[in-house]
Amino acid sequence: MNIDNRNRIISAVLSVVIIVLAWLLYDSITSPYKQIEEQREVTEQVRHRLTVTRDALVEHQRRNNHFPQTLDDLVEWLKTDENMVEKGDSLFAFRPPYQYNPDSLIYSPRTGNRFQYALNDTLRPNIYLLEDPDTDDAIGSLERTTLLNATNWN
Repeated sequence: MNIDNRNRIISAVLSVVIIVLAWLLYDSITSPYKQIEEQREVTEQVRHRLTVTRDALVEHQRRNNHFPQTLDDLVEWLKTDENMVEKGDSLFAFRPPYQYNPDSLIYSPRTGNRFQYALNDTLRPNIYLLEDPDTDDAIGSLERTTLLNATNWN
């Protein structure tokens, strides 16, 4: 084998190695970034769902002068109240790919776990705590009336 053929073969092999290494480098940079972006989107979905649930709680309180005792009571009210059945999808807009469904309102899009809800009706005004069981995200407080309807992530 002459030296020119050997140099061409080595150049071709090295070119393939450079392309493979460049692709591995690109993938090692972009894959974690894509994963972080997906996690951010899921977090935004969960926070939005919590906010929509809060809006439904506030609407229930506004119309009935009290917060529901449980999230099941809230869902039942959303499914049986005539105004909520008619206007629920326009009042409580979900972020795509989800659509308004009273039954799915109280579940986290992250894991499907049910939101945790506690009502303190011993204080005036009544206050509540709505939490995502998978994260520290929450709305409201059981002790401080100043945190009524306030999110903890802002």
